[in-house]
Amino acid sequence: MLALAGCIITPAVAARSGVADASPSPRELVETAIRYEHAEGLIRDYPRAHALYCQAARQDSVDAFLRLGWMYANGRGLPRDDAIASTLFRRAAALGSDMGARLGQLIRGDADKLPACLQETPIVAEAAAPVELPAEPPAAAPPPVVIDYGPTPTIEAPAEFRPAPPSIDRRKLVQTVVQMAREFRLDPRLVFAVMQTESNFNPQARSVKNAQGLMQLIPETAERFAVRDAFDPIENLRGGMSYLRWLLSYFRGDVVLTLAGYNAGEGAVDKHRGVPPFAETLAYVQRIRALYPHDRHAFDTRVAAPSWIVNRTPSERPQARQGRAERAG
Repeated sequence: MLALAGCIITPAVAARSGVADASPSPRELVETAIRYEHAEGLIRDYPRAHALYCQAARQDSVDAFLRLGWMYANGRGLPRDDAIASTLFRRAAALGSDMGARLGQLIRGDADKLPACLQETPIVAEAAAPVELPAEPPAAAPPPVVIDYGPTPTIEAPAEFRPAPPSIDRRKLVQTVVQMAREFRLDPRLVFAVMQTESNFNPQARSVKNAQGLMQLIPETAERFAVRDAFDPIENLRGGMSYLRWLLSYFRGDVVLTLAGYNAGEGAVDKHRGVPPFAETLAYVQRIRALYPHDRHAFDTRVAAPSWIVNRTPSERPQARQGRAERAG
């Protein structure tokens, strides 16, 4: 097995390249960096993970930009720097990442700032003196176009709108989600993807099926996980993350089955031996997978006994529970 810049290169990768010192791909760099960052089969080494993420980011890896942003946003092995985190998230957004766009809005820095490993160093020829080119005068702005729409119409009894309830501060929400995700051993990116799809980060959201709050808990799920007020952001997050952790344990880390269970209920997933063929559930899983394209997630075997479809023991099939999609059908 070969190693390059702290990245492990398997013989299979080297064989595919045709040379013994093949350079790793951005995906291989990120996967190895994840192992160093989270101590998955390797000794935790934040500086090495950071270096590998930087190497992948220089090759325009969206995942590398997002993971570097998380390290700076949460101070993982290095000083916290919101300016760098926001810049990295916006770089990921420029490459087409919806999650990067969302996080770039939630975490705002004072200026556009990149880590030293991504800053470009200008190359100056030794024999040539630097030459300053004359600045071109700015183009004159076109005159504004004024359109006359006539007088503003008036009515005798205008409508009255009640003020919207106060929303949780965005920065505080991000910090709370990250902290609670650590407690529940969940990837914060998965939690953010579920929240965006469920409520678009609106703590007062209520669906036609009476799913409530940030993570859209139906009353049965709220009661199951001891949530007294589903519109309280903290209680709602704790209930939603409890359910996600339970589903990940029940389906042994299978993200697709977990998402299907969150929408339709684990009983529906068991009944159909996979993602139920409900239009709502299929679209739901696809939307979140576009934001969180990972197949596996760490899980705690002590939280729940495995589903019979992953344990392959039909006699152990648990009592079915219905979710929103199945009850609506």
